[in-house]
Amino acid sequence: MNKNDFTTSFEQDQLLESLVQLDSLQLDALPFGVIGFKRDYLISRYNHFESQATGLEKDYVLGKHVFTEIAQCMNNFMVAQRFADAWGSSSSLDESMGYVLTWRMKPTKVKLRLLSAEKYELAYIALSPRSPLNT
Repeated sequence: MNKNDFTTSFEQDQLLESLVQLDSLQLDALPFGVIGFKRDYLISRYNHFESQATGLEKDYVLGKHVFTEIAQCMNNFMVAQRFADAWGSSSSLDESMGYVLTWRMKPTKVKLRLLSAEKYELAYIALSPRSPLNT
């Protein structure tokens, strides 16, 4: 696959594999938010779309704990626990769900995609805006 011909969509099969291959510029060009973090939950990838949506600069977010410092509203059984369970059982994770973000912003409907696989160093949360028409 030629990196210059790379297209990535939120709904595509194998989204995790695509995100792993993207460089920072390609990640920033995506039309949805992306947060990448290691098993210590420290953020090491954060794209431009997500920065614009949250108002949090990439330099501020990188190195912070995803669920206790940045996305506290996802520190629950629906999101954070799914990553812990997948890592604890060495399972892959690719789950989509409607969600409402509430931390540091007015309640905002999004679609989340939780992505993790044993063979990759980073896990990802992809976030796409959700309107009342595509709930």
